[in-house]
Amino acid sequence: MASGFFALLDDIAAIMDDVAVMSKIAAKKTAGILGDDLAVNAEKASGFISSRELPVLWAIAKGSFLNKVIILPIAFLLSAFLPIAVIIILVLGGLYLAYEGAEKIYEYFFPHEHAKHEILMEPMTEEQILAFEKGKIKSAIVTDFILSVEIVIIALGTVIGKPILSQILVVSIIAIIATVGVYGIVALIVRMDEAGLKLIQLSSKEKSFTKTIGTILVQALPKVIKSLSAIGTIALILVAGGIFVHNIDFLHDVLPQLPSIVTEFIIGLIIGGIVLGIVTLFKKIIGKK
Repeated sequence: MASGFFALLDDIAAIMDDVAVMSKIAAKKTAGILGDDLAVNAEKASGFISSRELPVLWAIAKGSFLNKVIILPIAFLLSAFLPIAVIIILVLGGLYLAYEGAEKIYEYFFPHEHAKHEILMEPMTEEQILAFEKGKIKSAIVTDFILSVEIVIIALGTVIGKPILSQILVVSIIAIIATVGVYGIVALIVRMDEAGLKLIQLSSKEKSFTKTIGTILVQALPKVIKSLSAIGTIALILVAGGIFVHNIDFLHDVLPQLPSIVTEFIIGLIIGGIVLGIVTLFKKIIGKK
């Protein structure tokens, strides 16, 4: 009886060890998309008055958890009964990531005019502020749903063929880490300027250490968000390229003389450019009609 109990503990320990190893691999695979997730959510959670930033971010985070509650069971069912669907969704997600990355690069080099919004000089009413918040929260949750699907499918793609219990544990761990980690860091980012302002107010001296640090934090916030956006764009291309190289047979041995990261970036950029061209052409055709 005792030997059976200890054998069970040994089996559990072995499973947890395998889960830890697979979780590390899945975390590396999803790290790229998390950069874009971080940049997007930092942008979505900014632009509110100081007292509303954290409540808005908390509302978005709760929506993100709900998104993953919806996505995870569907992903596990597909993995158990139709595993080829996971690969198909993974490649389709790669096309979307490549397109999004290519579009951002194209927009950087060839910016187009955006619709101009009328600026209202009158202060917004409480109802208008709440409606504005609700709209941004809804938009952020919808964007999070798309990114969550990509994160879950990429993580699931790393454990396809493993026991279903291991798949559930690994992907659930990645989903929780992604949500807590991303929104925790976003909370720190959006409060940088507020923390800097408080440091500035602590000292009455013109060139004190606290005032210098506070000024740096206030000035750094827009630069940090912009930098995250650039890093996220590169990460999108790399993640997409990695999906194509590892899941499309004829791309396995393309450009073997180059480091894998360079190959993945080139393939992701080329395919992203092709998808961008097709989508742009389609929009022009629809626009003429």
